[in-house]
Amino acid sequence: MKTLIVLTAMLIAGTIPAASQDTPPPPPDMEAMMQKMMEAGSPNQNHKLLDRYVGYWNTESSFWMDGPDKPPVVNRGRGSFSWVLGGRFLRQDYQGSFMGSEMSGIGYYGYDNMQKKYVQIWMDNTSTAMYPASGTLDDGGKTLTLTGPMDDPATGEMGKTVRYVIGIPQNGRFVFEMYDMSIPGPNKKTGEILYTLAPEHN
Repeated sequence: MKTLIVLTAMLIAGTIPAASQDTPPPPPDMEAMMQKMMEAGSPNQNHKLLDRYVGYWNTESSFWMDGPDKPPVVNRGRGSFSWVLGGRFLRQDYQGSFMGSEMSGIGYYGYDNMQKKYVQIWMDNTSTAMYPASGTLDDGGKTLTLTGPMDDPATGEMGKTVRYVIGIPQNGRFVFEMYDMSIPGPNKKTGEILYTLAPEHN
């Protein structure tokens, strides 16, 4: 009889951990999860900063094709910025010229609430690549500094780092600058575009 009691107690004790392991976890707080998803997917003050770019702009681009010590190739063009997808992304449409040929490009800019970074993607008719970059607001809120990879068809170099410095519009103008971080020495600028608000939109 005593042996039977001991065996029964051991059997019961052995089933307690198994039962606890089979207990399903508590249901997630769906309301809290939905709130987090809404916050991550909604525009905020970081997106509002990009509102300063909205409008039509005349452009003057300078690209140092033969190195920083040679005169740049200068072209003129025009661009426009407008909100898409409910104010979550800013779209740029660009028309200009590059190396004697017509150039058209499309870019998207935004703020990733999860990464807490400004983001961009650029594509144009001079390449089959898409150029992503991400970064932060710097210089006391005066510039966006973004970095990303770029494959160089001229040299065959893959994934080199390019830095983009984009001024926040002030008094109807801003400058977009490109830096090739693989260039030795302090002067790494390869191009810049001066944007001036079109007169009819001042």
